[in-house]
Amino acid sequence: MLGFVAFSGTGKTTLLKQLIPILKARGLHLAVIKHTHHQFDVDTPGKDSYELRHAGAEQVMVASRRRWALMVETPNQTDDPSLESLIDHLDTNALDLILVEGFRHTAVPKIELHRPIINKPLLFPEDPDIIAIASDAPLTQHTDLPVLALNNPEAIADFVMALVNQYQS
Repeated sequence: MLGFVAFSGTGKTTLLKQLIPILKARGLHLAVIKHTHHQFDVDTPGKDSYELRHAGAEQVMVASRRRWALMVETPNQTDDPSLESLIDHLDTNALDLILVEGFRHTAVPKIELHRPIINKPLLFPEDPDIIAIASDAPLTQHTDLPVLALNNPEAIADFVMALVNQYQS
């Protein structure tokens, strides 16, 4: 499992959209778990699954030969689900790596994304789980952590592959 953390607007999703095809081309089987602070819906109004869920079904599974999706309503849940509880829903036997976007306060190895133009502080001094920083400019704060070029997804993929290979050895 490898997390990608940063303040909103730094480009976590943009980087993952670039990184995933590179890692897949290098033979990895991947899953992504993305945290969001926003209200979201993965279903389309007017579709049967949406209508069944809005009629009161707490869980709706849609399946075809190409994919399946499970939508679960959690109206009584007061906190975000834990990363561990979400992983329980994945078929981890079919995966080499789970990429995690967000979940900043969860103890997993993480790459911090940093863009000085956003004018937000670095997270690594306060988070011992950050193992590297990907930035689009030189850091103004000293670190012994690897510093990766944020705009070079191939180099970040090299770093990720080295981690995966180290873990699999």
